[in-house]
This record gives sequence, C-alpha cells and structure tokens, in this order.
Amino acid sequence: MTDKILSASLAVLMLSAGAVSAQDAASESFTAQVAAADGTDHGTVTVQPTASGYALVTLDLQGLPPGQVAVHLHQTGACEGPSFESAGGHLALEGQDHGIMTETGPHVGDLPNLHVPDSGEVMVEHFAPELTADVINDDDGTAFIIHGGTDDYESQPSGDAGDRIACGVLAAAE
Repeated sequence: MTDKILSASLAVLMLSAGAVSAQDAASESFTAQVAAADGTDHGTVTVQPTASGYALVTLDLQGLPPGQVAVHLHQTGACEGPSFESAGGHLALEGQDHGIMTETGPHVGDLPNLHVPDSGEVMVEHFAPELTADVINDDDGTAFIIHGGTDDYESQPSGDAGDRIACGVLAAAE
C-alpha cells in the first residue's frame, strides 16, 4: 500500500512539474510596435507561444491601405527605413520554401494576406505552428513586415508581395 501511495505521489509531482514548465514556456510573449519609415504608427503585433506548440499571433493594426496586403515575420530584428531590407528574408526553418501552395512550404513566418477595409483598421488572430520563443528570440531577433502588395502564396522567395511599407521588431513583453 505504501509503495502505491509513493508511486502515485511521484506521478503527481512529475505531472505538476511538466505542467508548470509548459505554462512557463507559454507565458513568454513578444510584441512589436509597427511603423512606416516616416514614423507613422500602424499598431501592434503580439506573438504568444503556447503549450500546444502553436503560437497565437495577434495583429492589431491601423492606417493601412484598403484592399489586400501581405504580412510576414522576417528573419532579422531590424527595421532600418526606408525599405526595411535590414529585416532580411522571411523567417524560415531549414528546408522550408515560401508559400502555403508549395510542397515544402510554408515558411514559419508566412501569414495570410490581410483584407483591409476602407477604415484601414484590422484586428485578427492566427495560429502559427513551429513559431516558438526560441525561433523568435534567436541571436538576431525577428521583425514583422507589412508589404504593399498581395502574397500569391507560391512565388519564391517571398510571394511577390511588393515593397515593405511598415516594420516592427518583436521584443519580449515586460
């Protein structure tokens, strides 16, 4: 009987430790203040890694051109205007090509196009597999880019998404 109680207690401790570590891992979030090269504020992006292995990406944006625009996470946490080329290419894991329409895609940083109403305001949430705190917070950081065109979800390396019109560097939320 004592062995059963001891085994059960040990199992509860192990499960509790696992739940705490998963909760701790999911509690680290990252936020970017997104702006155009002229300083115009376009809102915020928040990435919340979760215990499921998917990240919750929340876009709360304003002042966007009506129509469709492409948005992506880029490999370097730098937003030097006016073209934001310092952000590098799309955030991608080894062996990933751009686009949901490709056999080896999408990049971990590929997000769906935004359909922006006349108000220029968008609030949307996405689930992003493989987007973990380690991927976001690597040695050179991660940037969020708004493009001037629409992503075709297959052209390499970036979906023919057009110019980079706004950028924000993801930083650990305090």
